[in-house]
Amino acid sequence: MRNKDNTHPLIALSHCSVKLGHHWALNDVSFNLHRGERWVLLGSNGAGKSVLLKLLRGDMWPTPTGREQRSYFFGNQHSNHPVGIKHRIALLTPETQDRYVRYDWNHTVTQVVTTGLFDEDIPLTKPDVTQRRRVDRMLQRCKLWSLRQRRFLTLSYGQRRRVLLARTLISKPDVLLLDEVFNGLDAIQRNSLMTVLNGREAYTWIVAAHSSSDIPDNATHVMRLHQGKLAEAGKLSAARRIQLQKEELQRTETAASPKKLAIKTAKPFITLKNIELYRDYRPVLKKFDWTIHRHEHWLIMGANGSGKSTLLMMLYGDLHPALGGEVIRDGHQKGTPIAKWKKRVGWVSPELQADHFHAGTLEYIVASGRYSSVGLNDAITASDRRIAREGLALVGLDGYQQRGVREVSYGQMRLALLARAMVNKPELLLLDEPFTGLDIHWRAAMQRAIEAAIASGMQVIMAVHQKADMIPSINRMLKIERGGRVVIRELG
Repeated sequence: MRNKDNTHPLIALSHCSVKLGHHWALNDVSFNLHRGERWVLLGSNGAGKSVLLKLLRGDMWPTPTGREQRSYFFGNQHSNHPVGIKHRIALLTPETQDRYVRYDWNHTVTQVVTTGLFDEDIPLTKPDVTQRRRVDRMLQRCKLWSLRQRRFLTLSYGQRRRVLLARTLISKPDVLLLDEVFNGLDAIQRNSLMTVLNGREAYTWIVAAHSSSDIPDNATHVMRLHQGKLAEAGKLSAARRIQLQKEELQRTETAASPKKLAIKTAKPFITLKNIELYRDYRPVLKKFDWTIHRHEHWLIMGANGSGKSTLLMMLYGDLHPALGGEVIRDGHQKGTPIAKWKKRVGWVSPELQADHFHAGTLEYIVASGRYSSVGLNDAITASDRRIAREGLALVGLDGYQQRGVREVSYGQMRLALLARAMVNKPELLLLDEPFTGLDIHWRAAMQRAIEAAIASGMQVIMAVHQKADMIPSINRMLKIERGGRVVIRELG
């Protein structure tokens, strides 16, 4: 499994380290990637997986230590820097997806995939007939044909991920670097992506993952990072694959769970009548009624694009039902500004995470929740610092308050946003895919934080793909089925 001259690796790292702020994200890592190898990259949140992928592509530079060396060998090209080579190495990360939200790049799916032909962020170059046919084939291959005229930002989180994967593949890279690419995908879309990665194409790839279920069948090697150091690197045998599955099962079983709370009868908190939801003139949810009583905690389930996020946005007040629909909120009289309702609600979503990309430290992010702002308009106060520190400790991030957004993992940032959502002790927490990007350890930390919030009197409504993400206190479920039909039931 070598490149064309059968001598050099495609990418070689020797004694490379990366320092972010005051801590080492990578520490003395040496690694070679040869043509035809397919690596799975494992490690907990904050272990350095995303940093390693960015270092391999050339989006980050090793911190000078006097020992570091990074080399690229592509055909007859040999270079110690990525200039002129990066287009041959494709990197897809959660941050890639967030960038479309931050800059409001809302082009059609076809346009987004087409930009991959020209390595453009936005459509600038007009494709010829041959290139348009190539885009059509990729849309069909990635099962995106029915979405080809949809605007990117009207898609669900998982659908956007598939579009960006198609954009990545159409560039025909020599190397694919995929960071937590299965996050946010329902079972059908996960299988579709697995089919692509397990295909006959001779991709050389590295897939960063948390779960053994995210390891493609044709993976050839495994490496594991621990606190920025390379703890394992070698061939992935069948025995090692089984061992990884057992280790994951053991970690899952040791995560303690509180008992399910008894359901209390209480007055309605939110009442929805005759609700129909549309996005960009497209019907999403068919007509339904829904009553959320006090002390009820709800799970919203459905496939990618079914309308889970849209429904949560309506509950939060960012969207409104079609004419004839009514949303009645307890204690919120008709005509009252929606901003007053939002002060009673904590909100966590992938889009909110994208909005905080340029925020300061985690301390500032959590403190901003006191004022329902992105960032702080005034100097942070001693009270802000104390409350932010307490909030971070609640979600397992004690001691992280001075770390910046780019000094923590994507999953750790999601935990910080949960702390931000809870800082004002809201009546209701709306959580859109809250466990996306979290390993088993940090997932358990978030589950404990949510359970603690419920024990303190908050209500929770959370959208997820899998029942495995359900926390014990959840006692109701709303499922969005094909065609926008809503099914509501009690959980035993």
